[in-house]
Amino acid sequence: MTSTSTHPSPGGYARRDRERWAREPAKRRDRTAFERDRARVLHSAALRRLAAKTQVASPGADSAADTVQSLRTRLTHSLECAQVGRELGKSLGCDPDLVEAACLSHDIGHPPFGHNGEAALDVVARPCGGFEGNAQSLRVLTRLEPKSFAPDGPPLYGRSVGLNLTRAALDAAMKYPWPLAEAVNGKFGIYDDDMPVAAWVREGVEPGRTCFEAQVMDWSDDVAYSVHDLEDALVAGHIDFARLADPAERRLVATTAAKLYCPDADLAELEERFAALLAEPYWPDRYEGTPRSLAALKNLTSTLIGRFCMAAETATRAAYGDRPLTRYAAELIVPRVQRLENALLKGITAHYVWISHEEVRARQRTLITELAELTLAGAPGTLEPGFRAAFEDAPDDAGRLRAVVDQIASLTDLSAMARHRLLGGTA
Repeated sequence: MTSTSTHPSPGGYARRDRERWAREPAKRRDRTAFERDRARVLHSAALRRLAAKTQVASPGADSAADTVQSLRTRLTHSLECAQVGRELGKSLGCDPDLVEAACLSHDIGHPPFGHNGEAALDVVARPCGGFEGNAQSLRVLTRLEPKSFAPDGPPLYGRSVGLNLTRAALDAAMKYPWPLAEAVNGKFGIYDDDMPVAAWVREGVEPGRTCFEAQVMDWSDDVAYSVHDLEDALVAGHIDFARLADPAERRLVATTAAKLYCPDADLAELEERFAALLAEPYWPDRYEGTPRSLAALKNLTSTLIGRFCMAAETATRAAYGDRPLTRYAAELIVPRVQRLENALLKGITAHYVWISHEEVRARQRTLITELAELTLAGAPGTLEPGFRAAFEDAPDDAGRLRAVVDQIASLTDLSAMARHRLLGGTA
């Protein structure tokens, strides 16, 4: 069944799209509901903490690149994703503040050490339903970020409702709107004890379907991190463009891309697309750190972003015409060529950064595992007040473990290392 919000108001959004899980008194200032959503995410502590969480390299890592150009963090990635998403969404008729709010919040639940920390916490959290960054983001937005509390009475009984965003904003932030039991390739976006709010957000929506704004956010995320992670890896000295001139080297990268990002693609097709992409006139053949080569690199990133966004906009407009596209009225169409190119860019970074630095990544996972064990052993005294209350109020071991996982997920890279040392970790 399709959501009733597929019959939007003239502005593209129905009243129910602007509803909040917990009712709030009317506000005096003349702002739209989605402008409020964007402001709430932008001013949240959880978003600020992303400034010290890994994107490509850990914040504060010793890198000569820091003297030339600051490497991105999870926060700067989120800001860049928001800029891409706002413009792409606006061009297709979405409310730009709504799309920006979704883009700003899409990584807000990510733990220390990025996806590497996510993998370690998933192992730790298996007895309580696993860990997934996207599910944690929903949890932060609707429970953990202390902005709003519901009035006493059913069904929320005075509990925290997080930022209390609108239904449309929460829906737009959900990449994988299904629980662990329905995970696709290990990805899911809802913990079992967050199903009530998810059911409210998704009321009347066909299971597994994502709204148009979430699709814009998802593609903007792919665009931003594929291009900018490549830029950072190059500046940090992890990648030498000259090596990619070798067809054998390109085959290795294409194999990584196929394995991680597009298993349905034929290797020969990827290699052909890779060679064609590198032959584009805006692709530099080397990076030397000079102002001219920095400018050439910036030209590459801006051109690739424009290429990916225009391809999606053109293909989607060709299918749906010029009308505003919102909620469940359309599907974002990204041509296969651009999806393959995007996968190849991500494959370059994965091949030269993630895979080749596995020893460091293994130490990070061990640190997260030890930190969880030490925190749980000393709980509730090892927890901050908000998480301590959740631990003490939990009805069972699974609930207590979830409180510990929530605590660790909230930490930055550096605070996780400091807490690990404080508790006597050996990793």
